[in-house]
Amino acid sequence: MFNQPSQSTHIRRIAVVGSGLSGLTAGLKLKRQGHDVTVFEKSRGPGGRLAAKRVQGGSADVGAQYFTARNPAFLPFLQEFAGDSAFAEWQGRFAFRNERGEWDSFPDEPRYVGSPRMTAISRALSAHLQVVAETRVEALEKVGRRWSLTDTEGTALGEFDQVVITAPPAQTRTLLVDSNLGELAAKLDEPVKKVLPCWAVAAHFEHAPSAAYEGMRVEHPVLYWVANNSSKPGREDSGQWWVLHANPEWTEQHVETPAADVAQLMVDAFRELVGSAGEPDKVVTHRWLYARSADSEQPGHLWFADQNIGIAGDWLSGGRVEGAFNSACSLVAAMSEDD
Repeated sequence: MFNQPSQSTHIRRIAVVGSGLSGLTAGLKLKRQGHDVTVFEKSRGPGGRLAAKRVQGGSADVGAQYFTARNPAFLPFLQEFAGDSAFAEWQGRFAFRNERGEWDSFPDEPRYVGSPRMTAISRALSAHLQVVAETRVEALEKVGRRWSLTDTEGTALGEFDQVVITAPPAQTRTLLVDSNLGELAAKLDEPVKKVLPCWAVAAHFEHAPSAAYEGMRVEHPVLYWVANNSSKPGREDSGQWWVLHANPEWTEQHVETPAADVAQLMVDAFRELVGSAGEPDKVVTHRWLYARSADSEQPGHLWFADQNIGIAGDWLSGGRVEGAFNSACSLVAAMSEDD
């Protein structure tokens, strides 16, 4: 699939920082153009917010819960690079509480999930790229017309013509500051303030809780979203795993609260919400410091042509999973215009 002629006037060496959906999309599209692409990931594997926790008997999606495909190019991209088996439509019932406290159905549109877990998508996409895992890029240094990258251990990672950064805005700003790129870093001051945290809890119940919907966006002092993870395609759980997301305000108040205490408070809130549920026999927690952006200023991407540095991420394009794809596509298009 990569044997097409390059669409660029010359082959560039490009570093992509971050292997979430935006980083993988940018990497694949740039590689298709014929460029030499290396993706650097600080964690053990790719995924970003397409995250799942290994649990007894399977996994639970603690990050993005599902994705839509309103951009007609998104599903064909996933089908080509991830394959049909890596994702499937989630045939769940979804509802939200309206201003009157009543339940309304979500808009009628397909919703997709990775199968058998959200990370199946990112792992399939990353198989087509050179991904250097467990490597946190600490700084960029200009060497002639290229950028020399080093990691937190002081190891030189190579020289690159261009750099694409897809980390959350706070981490991106830190990287730019540490690279003596204060003017670029200052452009992220406001976006950093708008990124909201989120506590996530996966709780297993031997006996299914009494819930009318598989996914619920709730107006609750503690919770923002609850979902029956076991109802997603490809999951073969005994009992039911439910994923609970706290609302941003509550999370900010409990950012430093011990995980065990957070889990108990969120499970209690869930039991109150559904009316009755026994105590879970297994609980897993995850704290997202950078979950979603409340910023209304979303230009799609940032491309600094004079510096050959681009920034992409869902926080620049609507905040949803599909926004990560859209952001990467618009950034690659801007980079191509400069060829």
